Amino acid sequence: MSDAEKEKKQMERDKNIPYVDLRNGARGIVIWAQMDGDSLADSALEILGEARRVTKKLDEDSRNVIAVIIGKNSSKHAQTLIHHGADRVYVIEDDRLFEYMTIPFTKAMIAAIKEINPEIAIYSASTLGRDLAPRIAAILNLGLSADCTEFDVGYYANRRKNQRFAKVFKMIRPSFGESKLATIIGPWSYPQSATARPGVFPALSADTSRTGEIINFDPGWENSDFAVQILETVRSVASLELNKADIIISGGFGVGKEGFSMLLELVEALRNNGQKAELGSSRAAVDAGFIEYKHQIGQTGKTVRPSIYIAVGISGAIQHIAGMKDSKTVIAVNFDPTAKIFAHSNYGIVADYREVIPEMIDRVNVGYMFPID
Repeated sequence: MSDAEKEKKQMERDKNIPYVDLRNGARGIVIWAQMDGDSLADSALEILGEARRVTKKLDEDSRNVIAVIIGKNSSKHAQTLIHHGADRVYVIEDDRLFEYMTIPFTKAMIAAIKEINPEIAIYSASTLGRDLAPRIAAILNLGLSADCTEFDVGYYANRRKNQRFAKVFKMIRPSFGESKLATIIGPWSYPQSATARPGVFPALSADTSRTGEIINFDPGWENSDFAVQILETVRSVASLELNKADIIISGGFGVGKEGFSMLLELVEALRNNGQKAELGSSRAAVDAGFIEYKHQIGQTGKTVRPSIYIAVGISGAIQHIAGMKDSKTVIAVNFDPTAKIFAHSNYGIVADYREVIPEMIDRVNVGYMFPID
């Protein structure tokens, strides 16, 4: 039975339950467009793309997508947000906000939400978003679904409350140790709020013909909102950017701790050829202490979609597949011909990685370039 048939059957079963609309005028989807320093974060465009998809499912002319961007020089990103799907952009610009600050950002977002009165609010589940979103939800007495990997819209009935809704926002996230997906529904307080896992949702391509409204918004800050001052920010020079890599060499429990040094040698050889490569891992390898968590790919780690993903000694657990299934080309290396990873690969090599990876390294060292789309 298809989802549409199931929904039709549910609606027939619930025909004596009255439809209700508790939105009280709340309309549209607001997203927080995060900035990383002076740049627009990738997560802002990812969330915009998903907000556009959701608003089409809501299917009301009055719906629209609104981006709120806060920070120093934030106005220069307004047109970019419109080109990637925003109908309106609320620009909250202040030279004091060259870095994220909890109190002024929280107050600014709350002021914007009260002005916009959206039905849905989506934030990135980044380090900063995990600080901002729950504070807003607590102050406004809202629910918050964290770390969502999927959103949907559909029919819902609450028989206990004798209420049913033609279309509700469904927030979907991993649960039970990442083994299952939970659908969270809360059409009783607005905006329904969620954080979205970075890297999961694809951004829309820029459409420079799109037009929208840019609003310079004053959140009504007071001097006391800036009682905390940032004196210095220290960042690691060697940052890991799995989501920006064209090629990811990812190791699993099967390579052992010593195997990761070999995989890193392949990564560095690719970089020496001018290709964007990074080292990834499965959760099992991280749990075993073979490599740091920041390399982990999967439902409990990063979600990536490189041009080439080379899975070495990875069994293919569904939690790992969820983090790399959108890779353009997947190459699996595993000595076990029954490993699940082969079912999700474009090319499979049944062999000991200690025979395969050195051969790859030798070829890359003499100038071989992996073809990148």
